Amino acid sequence: MQSMGEFDMAKVRSLITKTEWNISSREMRDILNSTHDAIVAVNEKGVIVLFNTAAERLLGVSSWQAYGEYAQDIIPGSRLHCVLESGMPELNQRQEIGGTCIITNRVPVKDEDNRTVGAVAVFRDMTEISHLAEEITCMKEVKELLESIINTTQDVISVVDDKGKIIMVNPAYTRLIGMRKEEVLGRPPTVDIRQGESVHLEVMKTLEPVRGVPLRVGPANREVIINAAPIIVNGRLRGSVAVAHDISEIKHLTEELARVKSLMNQGQARYTFENIIANSPLMQVVVENARRAAVTPATVLLTGESGTGKELLAHAIHNISQRKSRRLVRVNCAAIPETLLESELFGYEAGAFSGALKGGKKGLFEEANGGTLFLDEIGEIPPPIQVKLLRVLQEREITRVGGVKPINIDVRIIAATNQNLEESIKNGTFREDLYYRINVFPITIPPLRHRVEELPQLVRHMLTKLNREYGRSVQGITNDAIAILSEYHWPGNVRELENVLGRALINMRFNEDTIMANHLPLLNEMSRANSGQEPLKNAALSRRTLVEIVEDAERRAVALALAEYDGNRAEAAMHLNISLRGLYYKLEKYGLK
Repeated sequence: MQSMGEFDMAKVRSLITKTEWNISSREMRDILNSTHDAIVAVNEKGVIVLFNTAAERLLGVSSWQAYGEYAQDIIPGSRLHCVLESGMPELNQRQEIGGTCIITNRVPVKDEDNRTVGAVAVFRDMTEISHLAEEITCMKEVKELLESIINTTQDVISVVDDKGKIIMVNPAYTRLIGMRKEEVLGRPPTVDIRQGESVHLEVMKTLEPVRGVPLRVGPANREVIINAAPIIVNGRLRGSVAVAHDISEIKHLTEELARVKSLMNQGQARYTFENIIANSPLMQVVVENARRAAVTPATVLLTGESGTGKELLAHAIHNISQRKSRRLVRVNCAAIPETLLESELFGYEAGAFSGALKGGKKGLFEEANGGTLFLDEIGEIPPPIQVKLLRVLQEREITRVGGVKPINIDVRIIAATNQNLEESIKNGTFREDLYYRINVFPITIPPLRHRVEELPQLVRHMLTKLNREYGRSVQGITNDAIAILSEYHWPGNVRELENVLGRALINMRFNEDTIMANHLPLLNEMSRANSGQEPLKNAALSRRTLVEIVEDAERRAVALALAEYDGNRAEAAMHLNISLRGLYYKLEKYGLK
């Protein structure tokens, strides 16, 4: 059996320039049948003149169908005609044929006068490397063949024997890892790992392949993704083979691309109604009402608990409105300090206050002019700013802080809140006239616990995103796990569901691709912590006042939320269904800073 570069090119040249063929000739049989790789050759006109049995298997085309045809008519994505034109080889080219990932080398065939008289393509099915590795400890010839193959590939390959010792690495491995072959051969497969667990040991323990495992390896701490499979010969474990892909540069380029896209898309709505899962009757009504409101200029008020997807719906409304080609500007009214909120919304003139920019600054209303302004957490706007906001909505003009000249604006308002604004009106914290001005078309998004029938599709949708973020390939979830999710009350709604699924992926082993009940956190205990039952139970044994009991329960709830979100105060505030300013007040009150 010959490798990619071992068949006689002189024979190929003579075969290509022949005008008549004898398929049964020994010369032809040697070339067609002595190589494991698929080989296709064309003459100077691009017509196929050589098509071996490996090519028949890989391409699914018989040789009698291929001979005499142009290569590009037989082979998907063939570039042999390009090699004929350029006279230059194309080496280690990845392509996909029939769902199989292959590596292709394409080289011109030249005569004694350096004239291109044909071209040859050699295809290698990369999935067969692991099959070849299964026989590595049984046949010396197969080992030599495997070494020849892996030494020519750009993929990083390592092989471990049944005793857990590294017995083979290729040049690509030493280049990427930054360690000499002598430093790793005969050593355990953990020798090159800087962060993560050995996939070789995992594979040999479970006898199952693993895919997409992220690791950091070598002195340079390079980031790679590893696929590994056990080598089983005659039912016995003989070792494992792993293929690594360097993603450091890819990740860097991806981050750069994301940064550029972010700059290009700043102010653009990212979501559409196609991103919204609406299988339940309640959500179908929400989407129907949102679509109806989107095509009008009416102000929309989105209400619902924290984490239900109000911003997602605001993006979708903007994206089918008449203003979809203009900016969608989002402002979280709870996240901006009261002292800065007015200047952020309405802008300021030069010299308006100490530290103001020399030329002044546009406010968010001006930035959104012609488009849509999304006022998230509008219930957190302080009463003095509410008065000015009401005037802007009525007069359709703003006046910058420190300025006197009114500026006309054309802005569509979408507001959102997780508060009961009618109760806020009764409490005197929200103006009634402003409420009626923004409550033109109200849409209430139901909490997740009222639409648990959407959980399976929501989980599938989120797994696609989480697989990308966590470098996993989790395919689904069991019915038992769905049942556990369905019984939970979801105070944090869809946002909390995403967090729970993320923790489940962390709890899973590398070779597991389905979320099961044991991968989920103890949702019942979380439910008790969120409801405050345990603090109240303990409080009943004491003689504290009601105020003391409530404050103790509140302090514990705040501490639990901070611990749950690793100190992220914005996430903790959303989980507790309070404003960020409210959270800072409670942190100060209970000395939790």
